[in-house]
Amino acid sequence: MSAAPHIDITSTPQPPCDEHRRGAGGAAAQVHGALALDSRPLVWGAPGAAPDERRLRHLGQALAEVLTGRRPPETLAGRLTERAYRDLVRAGRMIAAGRPPFAGRPHVSEPREGVLEMCVVVHCGERDHVLAARLERHGHQWLCTDFETA
Repeated sequence: MSAAPHIDITSTPQPPCDEHRRGAGGAAAQVHGALALDSRPLVWGAPGAAPDERRLRHLGQALAEVLTGRRPPETLAGRLTERAYRDLVRAGRMIAAGRPPFAGRPHVSEPREGVLEMCVVVHCGERDHVLAARLERHGHQWLCTDFETA
């Protein structure tokens, strides 16, 4: 089991920049008014390597956008297991947001091989929220199997 990467939790969150708005090919992309999710699968470069933090952050951002009603859930259908997708559709708008959500850096742990747990602080107005997600590796692809927000 590899050690979880060190994430600096003391840094101040920065507003979204062009890097977070770019999709494949570097062009700015929008999906129904929301940030486009990187369409490449969440993969590890080699067995035991750390996951790509940028892709995990994009997943957290996309989940936050769905939970604030700013992105349709079907844009995440290929990233979640069937049960997690049904839960996301059923959850609907769970986060009241005075402005578009911005997911901070993911805090990632690996409780066992093939399982990642991450949490991100979602900044969306007067009150911040936390979003936690569990991902499991299926071959070289990671699928979100569960999520919670508070």
